This record gives sequence, structure tokens and C-alpha cells, in this order.
Amino acid sequence: MRNLGAVFLIPIGVCVLAGAVAAHAFLERAAPRVGSTVRTPPTEVRLWFTERLEPAFSTVRVTNAADQPVDQGDPRVDPSSSQELRVSVQPLAPGRYTVHWRVLSVDTHVTEGTFAFTVAP
Repeated sequence: MRNLGAVFLIPIGVCVLAGAVAAHAFLERAAPRVGSTVRTPPTEVRLWFTERLEPAFSTVRVTNAADQPVDQGDPRVDPSSSQELRVSVQPLAPGRYTVHWRVLSVDTHVTEGTFAFTVAP
């Protein structure tokens, strides 16, 4: 009889854990795209996530190949879309840039990551 109880509890536990994992805010897409090469330098970097973000605890910064900041220091969650994070950037010269993001979803889970894009000469 104990084994029968375990047979029912294990699937329930898996479903609960799967729901918790699904609640994290993961990067869905970005502009410029992850790993892309663009001919026209962007004036801002935009990131879209799978969950709503907590504006006070979500940030993004952009650095050049020498790891120096090239963003304007104005990261913000878009007021019309709580799943979109933006930051303005300085005029970008040709080269490789890295986007560093750290977000808190409204369900209190933190995720973070980096990706690069290149501005072509």
C-alpha cells in the first residue's frame, strides 16, 4: 500500500516542480538578436522575457570588448509591456558588445545571463 501512495505522489511532485520552473523569467528574444551582426548600430537594446518583470529589481547593461560600459545607465521595464526590458546605448562603433541582464520576475525568481552582438564596420 505504501508503494501505491508513492506512485501517486511522485507525479504530483513532478508537476509542482515543473510549474515552479516554468515561472522563471527566461530571455525569449532580443533586439539586436542574440549572436547577430548588425550594420546599423542600435540606439537601444531591448529584451523580451517569458514572464512579467519586477521593475525595481530588473537591470541590463551593455559593455564593449574592453568590458567598459557603453549603455546610458537607464535600464527600464517598458511601461506598456511588463515583459520587456530596455536600455539606451551610446553611439556604437564597429565591434563586439556584450549584454548583461539580471531580472526578477513578479513571482520572485531571479534569472540572469549574457549574450553578444556585433556592429559591422
